[in-house]
Amino acid sequence: MILSDTRILEEIEKGTIKITPYDRECLGSNSYDVHLGKWLAKYKDEVLDARKHNQIEHFEIPEEGFILQPHVFYLGVTEEYTETHAHVPFLEGKSSTGRLGIDIHATAGKGDVGFCGNWTLEISVKQPVRIYKGMPIGQLIYFPVDGEIAVKYNQKKNAKYSGQPNKPVESMMWKNKF
Repeated sequence: MILSDTRILEEIEKGTIKITPYDRECLGSNSYDVHLGKWLAKYKDEVLDARKHNQIEHFEIPEEGFILQPHVFYLGVTEEYTETHAHVPFLEGKSSTGRLGIDIHATAGKGDVGFCGNWTLEISVKQPVRIYKGMPIGQLIYFPVDGEIAVKYNQKKNAKYSGQPNKPVESMMWKNKF
């Protein structure tokens, strides 16, 4: 079951969902539109290693926009900082974004109860496309949880992505034991 606009508003009132900045115009009938933040990043190395801390370079999207290229993997970030304390948030691309050939996540569309931060986007494109900071990029939908949460994400000692800043964050796979 997905929360409706009325239920999302109720949860915002209760403080179990937080969205900053919040704009009532971005609330759909069962989702909330999020926007592309001003920062993008690319990995420095061409070949990435899952056991290594792969470094990224941040750069700001200029006012005239930035042209994303196919076969290049970008990390972006949502303009919105969110907190979700009683629901499972999912980030999906908007249909308008998809129709431009922009994918905003490779596999990580689901958040955890207790996620607090800006969402890092895993961006790839099918053909060159100019993007702009502040453009609608995705939508958050919220699912209720069945049962008690023993430990929320923001309370886990090994939560690698808790408190994400307003800049893209690289993979922390290297922190896993394998």
